[in-house]
Amino acid sequence: MTDIKNVLIVGAGTMGQQIGLQSAIHGFSVTIYDIKEDALSTAQRRIKRYLDILEDDLEDGRSSVEQRLRFTTNLIEAAHSADLVSESVPEDPELKGMVFGGLHQHAPQHCIFTTNTSTLLPSMFAETSGRPTKLVALHFHPDVWTSNVADVMPHPSTSQETIDTTVAFARAIDQIPIVLEKEHSGYVFNTMLVSLLGAANQLVVGEVASHQDVDRAWMGIMHTPSGPFGIMDYIGLDTVYKVTNFWAERNQDPLQQRVA
Repeated sequence: MTDIKNVLIVGAGTMGQQIGLQSAIHGFSVTIYDIKEDALSTAQRRIKRYLDILEDDLEDGRSSVEQRLRFTTNLIEAAHSADLVSESVPEDPELKGMVFGGLHQHAPQHCIFTTNTSTLLPSMFAETSGRPTKLVALHFHPDVWTSNVADVMPHPSTSQETIDTTVAFARAIDQIPIVLEKEHSGYVFNTMLVSLLGAANQLVVGEVASHQDVDRAWMGIMHTPSGPFGIMDYIGLDTVYKVTNFWAERNQDPLQQRVA
């Protein structure tokens, strides 16, 4: 854990922004990378809005946190000083393997590779990562400063040292780590959530009820601020579609194919 000082976030979307900011808040130097300049500009604006909300609770002040954050489109340069990588690129195992394989050529040997994938398994791209023993899933939930449970999911070749260091890092950024005993798509919470969202979709696709009434049923009985379709809006319909379509095609599931 003492080796981890510089955190590299690959992918400047919502989760990359939140993981990067949470790491900076807790004292780590953070570089957020994206291939697109406009994605980085959006990330900077959104992080400022997050800081507007969190500012009163920051121990060492907003300016100190902001000084620990940098943004770049140069992945090779950013990789040279990385001690831990958190990857949040689209849910495509070939893309993830390609990204990690490129990082492997430039990151220090001690650097740990973590993936924030929601549904894929690290074993799908462990070999192409170049360093399978140092690859592990470290999955976060939005917003990371309030929904602070992080799934740590090794694959069969992940070393115990990598698992232990990743657990320590999660704790260092105020997360509650849950270590899975084996690979499982969807981890713990997301497995339950996918079942809920799938059931909600099937009720609407089967013309049993409207999406408004599905949400009303869940919210009224469970006393939650959002129902399944409100949750999907929050996650992002593009993400919901990609995940549903991936597993529909992979499993040849006619119900999922109808929903997708």
